[in-house]
Amino acid sequence: MWRPGKAQTRTCVTPFTVTDPFGCGPSYTAGMTRSHAEKLLTGLPKVTGGSRRAQYSASTKRALIEVATAQFSEHGYGGTSLDAIVAGARVTKGALYHHFSGKQGVFEAVFAKVEDDASRTIKAALRGCQDPWEKARAGLRAFLAVVQEPVYQRVVIQDGPAILGYERFREQEERSSYAIVQDIVGSVLEASTYELGEPMRQTFSRIFFGAMSAAGESVSTAGDPQQAVARIEAAILFILEGLRTLAEQGIVLTDPPSDRG
Repeated sequence: MWRPGKAQTRTCVTPFTVTDPFGCGPSYTAGMTRSHAEKLLTGLPKVTGGSRRAQYSASTKRALIEVATAQFSEHGYGGTSLDAIVAGARVTKGALYHHFSGKQGVFEAVFAKVEDDASRTIKAALRGCQDPWEKARAGLRAFLAVVQEPVYQRVVIQDGPAILGYERFREQEERSSYAIVQDIVGSVLEASTYELGEPMRQTFSRIFFGAMSAAGESVSTAGDPQQAVARIEAAILFILEGLRTLAEQGIVLTDPPSDRG
């Protein structure tokens, strides 16, 4: 209450806008003195504008790929629209075009992620395998488990070759799966009595890689996928066991002589 003859001291409270420093929450108007707000904000970790933008951009891209993976897996490439992807990710089409050239660009990113995830799964199954033959069996079983997954079947096996084109499809596969096959085949050959140069080792790797690719396709189109997997596993293990038996018997395989004189 104001009393005559006595000076009054008043604190002016000015509402002003405070923005979430992490860019995650809404801005709000705080009814507090500016000095009080500054003290509170001083203790918060500083995040630069560039860092916030980079974090938001990365999270947006991850969300788009995650939603697109589900869409392509369930509806296929032809049945998936960019509208459905951006709606699921809760972003604008402009945000999508910031990261990708269009629908095929999104699909290529999804394809690469699915292949990378498959490679990590197979590599995890190989850890701890010291015996090269056991390593080969573990790799085979992990691969056959991967090709039964609906996302891998739809994105990589069914839609991949048609959407990417044969050459691009093979490039993507060789970047991930082929390196694992090379590692496994190399370990088996080193444990054998076979004295092979690099060209022959590459030939072995490509033969097994081709067989694995064909095996994955046959599983995805089989009426009884589990039975198809059992047959493929039995056939490839039989071949591996044959190679092992020949090596233990001391059978020597060398590079064939060149016809070039």
